[in-house]
Amino acid sequence: MGNISEDINSKFDNNRFKAFINIKYTANWINSKEVEFFKSYGLSPQQYNILRILRGAADRIKVQLVKDRMIERAPNATRLMDKLVEKNLIHRFRCEHDRRVVYVNINDEGLLLLSEIDTKIEHLDMLKRLTEEEAQLLSDLLDKIR
Repeated sequence: MGNISEDINSKFDNNRFKAFINIKYTANWINSKEVEFFKSYGLSPQQYNILRILRGAADRIKVQLVKDRMIERAPNATRLMDKLVEKNLIHRFRCEHDRRVVYVNINDEGLLLLSEIDTKIEHLDMLKRLTEEEAQLLSDLLDKIR
């Protein structure tokens, strides 16, 4: 990967537009790398995100809370969790007092899969060429955009 002008063979009218296109292009590139990496584990990046959220929870949590904490808001989050239940990586429970409320938690198989991924995820580290200071600056700039 070179610079954005070379990668997409384009010239830009100004640096703000160039940065905008570069963010979109880089986000797509990162997403492609994630999809490729998680495919070997039978997961999507969104399913991995759900498993990490559940691992970080002390106990079972409401499905809505999982949806709220997701990095990439997925309108199909319930279906993603259905797939994780089918793969026996999480458990789903209906609230006894209010059947409309659904809880989920990660099970031992889900934790085992995350442990396995944790040992290999560093290969997905696309920011390894940045120093800690550069990574902080990048994060600050992205925060400023939002």
